[in-house]
Parts: sequence; structure tokens; C-alpha cells
Amino acid sequence: MNLALSGADAGHLAVAAGLTYLLGFERAVRGSAAGDRVFCLIGTGSGVVGIIAAHGAPNALAGAVTGVGFIGGALLFRMAAGGAQVVVGLNTAAAIFAASAIGAAAGQGRLLVAGMATVLTLFVLEIRYFRWLGMLDGRRWAGRIRDDEAPPGGRPLPPDTAPSGPPGDPPAQNTRPD
Repeated sequence: MNLALSGADAGHLAVAAGLTYLLGFERAVRGSAAGDRVFCLIGTGSGVVGIIAAHGAPNALAGAVTGVGFIGGALLFRMAAGGAQVVVGLNTAAAIFAASAIGAAAGQGRLLVAGMATVLTLFVLEIRYFRWLGMLDGRRWAGRIRDDEAPPGGRPLPPDTAPSGPPGDPPAQNTRPD
């Protein structure tokens, strides 16, 4: 097994770094704690793991996914906002997972998949900031459609009494786009 870096592998690694930098740039512009450098580092690292996996060590990707999960988990926290608990960092954690997958795909030479995943990820992250895409934002329709968590009878409970987790836990709501 030859793991020497070829010209193609170097190109794949550069694509991984560039695509994930774009995702991180979007997160930095939107005020996320993890920005362009973090995303680029995750994408580059995943690109290297993708190259290693493509050259005969496919189990390497499992370790990378696990490690990225820990990074994403570290970005999540709950904080009090008024009378409710708010989960912060969910979009960024999911975007970091996407960046890892994009880096791995690019590292394996699946550049079209990596490019399309980047476009789709940016689309999802930006959907609520463009007027013409606003109709696709689920929050726009949330008040018009019955909530699955509403009690029988159809009337939702007030936010501070709605059950959301184990008994005794304060209700968790995601009211911030992160």
C-alpha cells in the first residue's frame, strides 16, 4: 500500500480545504463561534482521512466521524432566554458534520459530490436570509400547522409549560437561528 501524496491527492485536498472554507466563511459572517478556519481545518483533516480511506483504510472514516461528532457536541449548549431555555449551536454543529463529509468526499476524489454537497449546505444555511427563499423556511409555516407535540384537543400548551424532555427538565426551544 503506497500512501505517498500524488498530484491528484493534493488537488483533492485543496478542493476539500476550499469548499469547507466557504462553509466556514458563511458561519463566520452569521456570527458563529466556529468560522472559516475551524471549518477549513475540519475539511482538510477529513480530506486527508478520505485520501487514506481511498488508499485502502476505509475504517479511518469511522474514527473521523466520531471525532467530528465530539467537536459538534462541544458547540451545543442551552441558555436561558427570557423564561425559556434555548438550544444554541445546532446549525453550526450540523454544518461541521457536513464539512467533514464534504472533506472526506473530496479527499476520495468525489469532487462533484463534494461540490454539490457544499452548494446544498450553503443553500440550507442561507434559506431564511433571502426574501425569495423565505417560503421554504419551516418557521414561517409553524404557526399555521398543528404542532405534533400539542396535547389532544389541538390547543398547544404555553411555552413555559410544554413538556420537552425528562420530568424536571426545563423546556428546550430553539428560537435562535445560530
